Amino acid sequence: MLKRMCFALLAGASFFAAGVDQAAAIDPAERPQPGVIYARQPQPAPMRTAYSGRSNLGGGFIEFLFGGGPVQDGAYQQQPAYQRDPAYQQEQGYQQESIYQQQPAYYDQRRTLLPSFGQPQEQQDEALDPRQRPLDPKFQKQLVEYHGKESPGTIVIDTPNKFLYLVQENGRAVRYGVGVGRPGFTWAGVKTISAKKEWPDWTPPPEMLARRPDLPRHMVGGPENPLGARAMYLGSSLYRIHGSNEPWTIGTNVSSGCIRMRNEDVIDLYGRVGVGTKVVVI
Repeated sequence: MLKRMCFALLAGASFFAAGVDQAAAIDPAERPQPGVIYARQPQPAPMRTAYSGRSNLGGGFIEFLFGGGPVQDGAYQQQPAYQRDPAYQQEQGYQQESIYQQQPAYYDQRRTLLPSFGQPQEQQDEALDPRQRPLDPKFQKQLVEYHGKESPGTIVIDTPNKFLYLVQENGRAVRYGVGVGRPGFTWAGVKTISAKKEWPDWTPPPEMLARRPDLPRHMVGGPENPLGARAMYLGSSLYRIHGSNEPWTIGTNVSSGCIRMRNEDVIDLYGRVGVGTKVVVI
């Protein structure tokens, strides 16, 4: 019993001596001062470390390239192998959409009517649809000088040059562009206007029906009528000065002997002349 008490006294003395040594080792400035209350310093939170099952392979981008998984919550997820298997996708009814869609071919049949660059203007005009060919400005209605011997009020038709002149006073004439007879149907002479009609009916003569049996036997007047908006009949002949529903034929040899005008021009001429007007065809 006495031995145990001695051992305990020796152990207590050693612990006291160690405490005194530690207290002596503290800087006097850091020792607690009597009567001073010190605030308790908060302890820092323990740092948590994340564990990754595998290397991020350069920040995740290379992992994404080789892993093939989608991005979810900022991380690249590996797609299960069985989902990447084409057989699995086919079994589940998946259809892979093409990234690039087939674009329709750019082809306009009308482009075949257009001429290539570098062709003369005449060839370009011929390559166009006749209905799209613009009217030559010289065939538009205009007031020009006229030095012929015909008196004012006379109509003069210049067949070779496709012009119709309405002679005015003081050496002037109103000139219109016209369409004239095809080769073999041109004629020359002097006629008078024997009748005038607005939006006339058309009855092809037997001679024309013999050449064109496909033509209608009769057609009422209107925008679709070949005689156009107005007609002025020349004597007892089958010839007329009339309008046309094909204005692109002005300036050409096109008719069976009649003189064609644009509808707006024939309406203008119709209002300027009357029955009995002299018509000279050259």
